[in-house]
Amino acid sequence: MGVSGAVLAIDAGNSKTDVAVVTADGEVAGTARGGGFRPPATGVERALDTLAEAVGRAQEAAGHVPVAHVSACLANADLPVEEERLAAATAARGWGQAVEVRNDTFAVLRAGLLEDADPRGVAVVCGAGINCAGMVPDGRTARFPALGRVSGDWGGGGGLAEEALWHAARAEDGRGEPTTLARALPAHFGLDTMYALIEALHLGHVPPARRHELTPVLFTVAEAGDPVAAGLITRLAEEVATMAAVALDRLDLVDTPAPVLLGGSILAARRPGLDAGVREALARRAPLAEPRVVTAAPVLGAALLGMDAVGAGAGAYARVRAWFG
Repeated sequence: MGVSGAVLAIDAGNSKTDVAVVTADGEVAGTARGGGFRPPATGVERALDTLAEAVGRAQEAAGHVPVAHVSACLANADLPVEEERLAAATAARGWGQAVEVRNDTFAVLRAGLLEDADPRGVAVVCGAGINCAGMVPDGRTARFPALGRVSGDWGGGGGLAEEALWHAARAEDGRGEPTTLARALPAHFGLDTMYALIEALHLGHVPPARRHELTPVLFTVAEAGDPVAAGLITRLAEEVATMAAVALDRLDLVDTPAPVLLGGSILAARRPGLDAGVREALARRAPLAEPRVVTAAPVLGAALLGMDAVGAGAGAYARVRAWFG
């Protein structure tokens, strides 16, 4: 590395945080897992307290080696101004000499990029929500606010569950097309009708947090041939390809072979209809794009971004990749 000391890599999502301490020669000296990072719900300092617990355990396992660079890829860092504020608050914790905060989509992007000397490409992450980010070696990035419908987003597990409920409710009461979703969604909770499920959701008998369980049901119904459910999967595939193509265009990568990394629980599952649909749509919009699914832990991406920042040698990159498999 060009700077002595280790990289402290943090990948913090809404539900869990992974931390790794990577030494100057690319050895993973300590790791830890902690709770979710949700500053909108808890406030920044309490959210950082959650990170601090995992950081402390990882540093203890590593023998408290000096940290040259903190590379933190954080959920809810959706805008550059939020990244700046979180970077300042993280720096105040004194975990390392320098701090860089990015949205956690960049962790998936960097984890999937195999070219350490010339990292360029685009990632689309589809889990609970949907987001896209791209980077090129000259420092330019492409990204979206990813704040939901207010920023033009469609998709993600939460969005798919809402769409499935909407179509199922209208199918049952006659306002919409018939769909097997009208039976499959309430059946998942042991209920007979959409009316019963609507009532249970409204009154809190089925907690709102359980709505995400309906996304796999949607995929099962779609794969069985239901046209309404299949239409939602087709729309998601088009949305993923659209985000990727726009990001590629912003970075002048449309006319050159460039990787498009597909990550997050929904895309990494490689459901047949969605996976094929994304590849077909991407082939139309950006024929030279090279789609591939990322299964590596996102904290690897945070570590690699930190190693980029401090000038790691080729051997260090190879060792940290081998450790994460």
